[in-house]
Amino acid sequence: MPTLILVRHGRSTANTSGVLAGWTEGVALDERGAAQAAALPFRLADLPLAAAVSSPLQRCRETLRPLLDARPGLAHHTDERIGECRYGDWSGRKLAELSDEPLWSVVQNHPSAAEFPGPDGESVRAMQARAVDAVRDWNARIEAEYGADAVYLMCSHGDIIKSVVADALGLHLDHFQRLSVEPCSVTAIRYTPLRPFVLRLGDTGEFGGLAPEPGPAGTASGDAEVGGAAGAP
Repeated sequence: MPTLILVRHGRSTANTSGVLAGWTEGVALDERGAAQAAALPFRLADLPLAAAVSSPLQRCRETLRPLLDARPGLAHHTDERIGECRYGDWSGRKLAELSDEPLWSVVQNHPSAAEFPGPDGESVRAMQARAVDAVRDWNARIEAEYGADAVYLMCSHGDIIKSVVADALGLHLDHFQRLSVEPCSVTAIRYTPLRPFVLRLGDTGEFGGLAPEPGPAGTASGDAEVGGAAGAP
């Protein structure tokens, strides 16, 4: 079965402004995010990628663009199932404000019971289910077209990637907030008929970001940043 390379999009303007972007239109990479995307072809140069699959959101498309330019002819697909969690009425709001909401504690401590408010709000369970379904579907498709040893890439979002990793580890969804996936980090999962193997988790290739950053809604406080952290400054 294939090996999946999961890339979180580069740092976005929403990340640096502390806003939960969700499916909000016009959220682009910031200057650092663009530099992270530009470095991606070199970081992945030794990988024989069979195909790339992207969330339809702008920040993911911009992250993949340098890689696609560097590899003309690389098969590229878009799949809404690996698009960001639909945060409903939380979308576009400051994380600092959201941390005072009663739902915040549920998202942090019992995410399998969390459902975001509003007509287009989604539960964390539904988010994980669609993302894992997408991975399983693409595993079968890639293997059928390119062989069992194929390697392919998905460019997606922090909470999506964490939920896929939790599934691969057999980790209950209530523990997925224990995982950290920074902007433009690389996570690798090798699928086999018996079990998946998580080969890399949130690898950015740099270590400065391991120093804790104090903040009201960051890992120094014990809370996971919903939507994924902004990474090292």
